[in-house]
Amino acid sequence: MTSRDGAIRSARTQLTALVGDEELRDVWRSARPPIDSAADRAAAVLVLFGVLDGLPSDHEAQAAAVSRDLDVLLLARADTLRSHAGQIAFPGGRVEPGDADVVAAALREAREETGLDPTGVEVLGELDPIPLAYSRHLVTPVLGWWAQPSPVHAVDVAESSAVFRTPVADLLDPENRRTTVLRRDGDEWRGPGFLVTSGGADRLVWGFTAMVLDAMFEALAWTEPWDRARELDLE
Repeated sequence: MTSRDGAIRSARTQLTALVGDEELRDVWRSARPPIDSAADRAAAVLVLFGVLDGLPSDHEAQAAAVSRDLDVLLLARADTLRSHAGQIAFPGGRVEPGDADVVAAALREAREETGLDPTGVEVLGELDPIPLAYSRHLVTPVLGWWAQPSPVHAVDVAESSAVFRTPVADLLDPENRRTTVLRRDGDEWRGPGFLVTSGGADRLVWGFTAMVLDAMFEALAWTEPWDRARELDLE
């Protein structure tokens, strides 16, 4: 087994442990408000890791489990949407009446948005749900491993402007880390941010998606030291 094969196997093993370990499952327990499951609408996102089919990262991650070609699937929401326009997100959406559970919802949404073949996705498990107060959704991240990758693209350009696979090493690169700052009506919100490039376009991962990735990387001990004083103001 090559060192690359060992890294890939280690990454999958560590991701599986993140789901199965009770101490790690709720990686954002201290940051989230209490859950009101009766009031919040159920939703799910697919956090899908795999082995990149394009150019690997130029950055050599400090974590031995993170090979240059380990990646995560993301999409850019269309600029014309009324909410979260242009933001980078995981595939996902509301749980519909026909969905058997949150896993089925995450896979259905991923297929509808990116065209991936769900049969090639190995579901590792679910992380604890996250309540989003502003939209009244209770979102469950479904963690997956892309055992048999399939082509992806923006299925509906009215919903998504791009679908892309980003090397995890690029996300971990300290040069690509920022603290995002959003100021509105006298209030201020700070959170993690990741700068990525895909298809020649520079993109910023922030908000819910960045929070999930940041929390997972911390729990996995993949995070590399970065300058949290490097701030990026959001419009």
